[in-house]
Amino acid sequence: MTTRTLTRRVALATAAVTSALVLAACGGGSDDNADGGTGHTGHGASAASATPSASADAHNAQDVAFAKGMIPHHQQALEMAELAADRASSAKVKDLAARIEKAQDPEIRTLTGWLKAWGEQPPMAGMDHSGHTGMSGMMSEDDMAALKKATGKDFDTRFLSLMVEHHQGAVEMAATEKRRGRSVDAKAMADAIITAQDAEIKEMKRLLGAE
Repeated sequence: MTTRTLTRRVALATAAVTSALVLAACGGGSDDNADGGTGHTGHGASAASATPSASADAHNAQDVAFAKGMIPHHQQALEMAELAADRASSAKVKDLAARIEKAQDPEIRTLTGWLKAWGEQPPMAGMDHSGHTGMSGMMSEDDMAALKKATGKDFDTRFLSLMVEHHQGAVEMAATEKRRGRSVDAKAMADAIITAQDAEIKEMKRLLGAE
């Protein structure tokens, strides 16, 4: 075999391997698209719930209203929960407040992501809630001011009473979303909100001695 022939065969073999690698890479991209275009199938349900999903999904005006309403509703719940750390006297109230923060903060990020995917403007973070006092379960400025001034057992009672009302409002909003919404993702969140907050309402009523 001549040196020229050997060199030619090596060059052809290298080209064949390169082509195979390129085709494999292209094929992998096609599989990702077939699964929804994310390519992150190994992250599990928690990753799916924390992202907007491919959520230019089918949605309607109710889905948008749900997201735009639930964001400030959750933001106020977080403001209330943050007060418990240095004002509550009950360890159980502090624990409940911490769980509310842990659950609702990621939901705010998810709702914000959906609105952006739908071409909608999310509510501004840290905005004044006075314009939302007519929303189901939202606290008035006077309620929030009184809660901020309270400490000890007085805080515990005020916090639990106000948060029961706040949760009941969220459950009502979520029930409306389940009936009238179109987005599969938004309706799934609504269902999760109902389940979690109904359970917390029962817990808070027990702490208040109402049950």
